[in-house]
Amino acid sequence: MPPLAADLLVVAVVGLFTGSDLAVNDPGSRQADALSWALFALSLAALVVRRRRPVPVACVTGAACAGWALYGHIGEPLNLPVIVALYTVAVLGDRCRTLWAGVTAAVVSGAVALIVGRDVVNPQGLPVLEMIRPLVPLLLGEAVRTRPELLAEYAARAERAEAEREREAARRVRQERVRVAREIHDILAHTVSAMTVQAGVALDALDTAPEVSRRAMTQVRASGKEAVRELRATLSVLRETESTAPAPRLGELPGLVEGVEAGGVRVTLRREPSGGAYPGVVETTAYRIVQEALTNVVKHSGAGRVAVSLTGADAHLEIEIVGDGPPRPEPSTGEGYGLIGMRERVPAVGGTLTYGPVPGGGFRVHAVLPAEGAPS
Repeated sequence: MPPLAADLLVVAVVGLFTGSDLAVNDPGSRQADALSWALFALSLAALVVRRRRPVPVACVTGAACAGWALYGHIGEPLNLPVIVALYTVAVLGDRCRTLWAGVTAAVVSGAVALIVGRDVVNPQGLPVLEMIRPLVPLLLGEAVRTRPELLAEYAARAERAEAEREREAARRVRQERVRVAREIHDILAHTVSAMTVQAGVALDALDTAPEVSRRAMTQVRASGKEAVRELRATLSVLRETESTAPAPRLGELPGLVEGVEAGGVRVTLRREPSGGAYPGVVETTAYRIVQEALTNVVKHSGAGRVAVSLTGADAHLEIEIVGDGPPRPEPSTGEGYGLIGMRERVPAVGGTLTYGPVPGGGFRVHAVLPAEGAPS
């Protein structure tokens, strides 16, 4: 319906009820005359432009309603024009304008009630009631006006929440990809490096020491099987099924050391105390640090001996790996993924990591992990 047609319909409905009340009066009360009908016509004419001039229309209809009351007309339908006008003020305005309109309408209505109340049989409580009456259409209009704003705010909150969930999901995916890449690097870098060294030993000893060659190839096969097992456990997180393979623990370090020694590097493993268990995330992190450090020794240095030390305490686990050989002359390509992976793993459990060359030759990796594995 066009706005003008809607306004005319409202005027017709208000005129029907208000005019009927104005035309029919009890005997002995004020009867409608020319002034009464002039105020009636003025009110209806003002309501036609209520959308364009809501405040002036409220003033005109309010003055007409007060004029009827002061002139001696009494009837609830006579309030309809000012009720519609006040509702329009609230719907098309803002909260500040609604507040001022409510204060003004309540004061005027109360003052008129006090003046007219002297002629009423039981005026007790009438001014208070009349002061509350104009607040009802204002509150209704305020509720109608703010409802789209509330709906828009709720929609905006829902969009922000959805965007936050998407960002969180993307962040988790990135973290999982980094974790899987780190695990695959640790597995492949260590195992392939050890298998390469062991295959070289087997090839050199094939003619002169078949038994040594056989032992080296046996170790190559065992390393390959272990690498396949760990890769399956790591890649299972990318499938629908959940992985049931255990993460590497400190109890598997002797097998790790044995594989490195098969390549000709002597490894001294010392753990104090020898027993004691730590949270799984701490033991996995410690295992990967030792694994990566031994891999770097095999791939990037000429070390013949490596000392691995794990010292446990109530509050932390200290790890130190020191190799005695100088680095091999290889082209510099910056830090490898192994050192980057260690730098990511250690802070993730709240630990600290240092590494670098030592005086006199060699390389040292030192890490301190919290015993409880509290994430940073």
